Amino acid sequence: MESNYSVALSATELSRVRFNEDGLVAAIVQEVGTNEVLMMAWMNKETLEMSLGQGRTVFWSRSRQEIWRKGDTSGDRQFIQSAAYDCDGDTLLFTVIQEGAGACHTGAHTCFFRQFGSE
Repeated sequence: MESNYSVALSATELSRVRFNEDGLVAAIVQEVGTNEVLMMAWMNKETLEMSLGQGRTVFWSRSRQEIWRKGDTSGDRQFIQSAAYDCDGDTLLFTVIQEGAGACHTGAHTCFFRQFGSE
């Protein structure tokens, strides 16, 4: 599957995004159709622009200190269907078509599979 989603990020929109002191902003990824929250990751200006331009989620890995495009190694790619930012500009929301087994590096469909009070 290839994405036909592509948005040029305007200077005005970019100025509304509030990156933290490390130059990062939280990005929530939600599945189209189910509205299930799949994951949260970090983006910087470059990965936000890449994601919007390529139609696939691209993040900044704080542990590896490098850019990573979701699914390049696992095959579990995310194709962006819509992108938004919240009222404060400090959180992004992407709705995606999730390809492959899921979003979590553990192999789970969502990273949010652990429930408080279940143990």
